[in-house]
Amino acid sequence: MNIIGPDTLIFGVDDIDSCTQYLLDYGLESVGNGRFEALDGTGVEVKAKDDTSLPAPLETGSTLRKTIYGVADQATLDAIAEELKKDREVKQLDDGSIEAVDDMGFALGFQVTVRKTLNLPAETINAPGADNQRGLNVIGVEKEASPKPRSLSHVVYFVPDFAKAEAFYAERLGFITTDRFHGVGPFMRPAGTQDHHTVFFIQTPPHMQGIEHFTFHMGGPTEVVHAGTNMVNKGYQSFWGPGRHLLGSNWFWYFKSPFGCNVEYDADMDLHNDDWTARAIAPGADNSQAFLLQFREKWAPMGPPPAADQ
Repeated sequence: MNIIGPDTLIFGVDDIDSCTQYLLDYGLESVGNGRFEALDGTGVEVKAKDDTSLPAPLETGSTLRKTIYGVADQATLDAIAEELKKDREVKQLDDGSIEAVDDMGFALGFQVTVRKTLNLPAETINAPGADNQRGLNVIGVEKEASPKPRSLSHVVYFVPDFAKAEAFYAERLGFITTDRFHGVGPFMRPAGTQDHHTVFFIQTPPHMQGIEHFTFHMGGPTEVVHAGTNMVNKGYQSFWGPGRHLLGSNWFWYFKSPFGCNVEYDADMDLHNDDWTARAIAPGADNSQAFLLQFREKWAPMGPPPAADQ
């Protein structure tokens, strides 16, 4: 099935104002009616948790109420509806999308994708032994910058049974497992993208079920670090990063959020096709990142460096 990736995440929250400000500070653009978009039109919608248009919440109280996947065309949408109708209710919504619930109880939507094709330069580097990527007299970084998220990248779920979740997404929706952590869960991508993953399942006790984090792609590692630095300077709490993952190779920086989950910036994710053989490795710090950096306030080497963050 030609599912491309997540188009929209819909949340039901207690504090709309703080969630709105967070997404604006994160770099998304408000387009009205509680919707905030990246440069390609993918985004996040924020509603009050008692909004009657929302699907029913999980018993755990997770604020994520629906994940909407974009598909390539109407034929794919129809095929998904026919497949899921075999054993569950599939709602046809007024906007042409469909809605169902997966085997873990998460509400899913599917629509012909809203993603716009981007034509933007990637971050470039100059390296000895390779052709220069930046032209002469073209600088690589600006002191003041506000990089914008380009595209909704992936969502990570806490689930009580990752094998059951993996089976549903593979057997019913055609997702492919690219890598996995032993005893924790798989990284998966739908057939319509080559991104290393658009979803990752993490095994947890049932009372923790919900969203662990979501993230948007940035234009490169400099944008990840610059955007993250801007978030720190605005008073948001760093959770993990900056650093670079091993599985997926993506640069990352995670922040706490008022959504009750973490929110990440990522960049430079691996791409895979069907020739790729999934790896399986042990979980833990050694395999979660190739390296991890620690943010410090700016300083100059005319005096002692600031104390390490606690």
